[in-house]
Amino acid sequence: MKIAVLGGGITGLTAAYHLSKKGHQVTLIEKEKVLGGLAVGFKAKGWDWHLERAYHHLFANDYDIINFAKEIGFNKIFFRTPVTSSLYEEPRGYKILPLDTPIDLLRFPYLGLIDKLRAGAILAFLKVSPFLGFYERVTSEDFLKISMGKNVWNRLWQTLFRGKFGDYAGIILASFIWARINKRTKKLGYIEGGFQEFIDHLIEKLKGEKVTIMTDHEIMDIKKRREGFTISGKVYDKVISTLPTPVMVRLTKNVFSKKYLEKFSKLKYLHAVTLIIETDKPILNETYWLNICSDKIPLMLLAQHTNFIDIKHYGGRNIAYTGWYVKGDDKKLRMDKKQILEMVMPYARKISKNKFKVIDYHLFKGAFAQPIFDREFAKNRPGFKTPIKNFYVANLDMTYPYDRGTNYAVKLGREVSEMIR
Repeated sequence: MKIAVLGGGITGLTAAYHLSKKGHQVTLIEKEKVLGGLAVGFKAKGWDWHLERAYHHLFANDYDIINFAKEIGFNKIFFRTPVTSSLYEEPRGYKILPLDTPIDLLRFPYLGLIDKLRAGAILAFLKVSPFLGFYERVTSEDFLKISMGKNVWNRLWQTLFRGKFGDYAGIILASFIWARINKRTKKLGYIEGGFQEFIDHLIEKLKGEKVTIMTDHEIMDIKKRREGFTISGKVYDKVISTLPTPVMVRLTKNVFSKKYLEKFSKLKYLHAVTLIIETDKPILNETYWLNICSDKIPLMLLAQHTNFIDIKHYGGRNIAYTGWYVKGDDKKLRMDKKQILEMVMPYARKISKNKFKVIDYHLFKGAFAQPIFDREFAKNRPGFKTPIKNFYVANLDMTYPYDRGTNYAVKLGREVSEMIR
């Protein structure tokens, strides 16, 4: 059977692998010149490891990618326990506090004991709770205010939600916070050589299975035939789209009914802007992941990658990420990397205890990077099966209620392949 897999991210690569192992003739079609999607890496001068364009790590319970790596003979995943903290504003500067453990919460200086106990109890409940329908009937803000109290919402959560979701912070379903707490582990994973090593290993497996790989190939249109589909002049029996939903909608207007496609217009997204900074001294001395809990600092986070991964792999340079999720009309999408750096530096220098020098910097932007998990999203997100027989969807909108990540990309690729006999 001839199958076209649209999109060469981790989901598409995984689906292509499983389908080819079943004996199907698989063609993988990717718009970009390189495969890997959001996990793709790059190398700068002097580096011997790749670095992802957007920050990546695994959790200890990311069993889908861990087990898949074993299946394809990839043994370069390792785990560590880096420091994660939160930054708070004080009258004479900023304070960085760990908030990883129950002890950290009890020591937290900005809440009273009753608030801490309430917050701790709800966090413990979310950690063990199964997914409940209730979580889709209330927003995260309302759930956290009711369960933990308004003081806890104001101190622990409000700025984080605004940083991640902007104007949409107040409509994000409680299913999101459930998934965030339920999934998170203190131990984090990474890949020797960067996630690009996993991508390259998987590509070699696909070549061994005789998968046709088409990169730098933009699909302009998809047509439905009596039997199968026509893409770029070639006929396929089945199609799997791993493309972002808005892109899939644009390409399939001649395949699906207007009614089916219209429901996706109710989905909302933010785009990603990520700045990677190379410095002589670290911006953060110990912390890997720093949540910014001050509305006076216009950064969503600061992630000192080289407090997680040894700087020797990056030519002895300290690597830090910062970034934003933004609407389509946000000025950051039109700014160049120098302008973004100039905007970031005053705040990075206020946060840092070191007088560091910027050696180099890199800017990346990604479309439709963060779905808005509101009621409309929960009702209208795509599913694997579509109204048209033999056309399937498996994209990262379907990781809901969990945040997007390579583990769920692998899971989606495997699950959609299992639907095709």
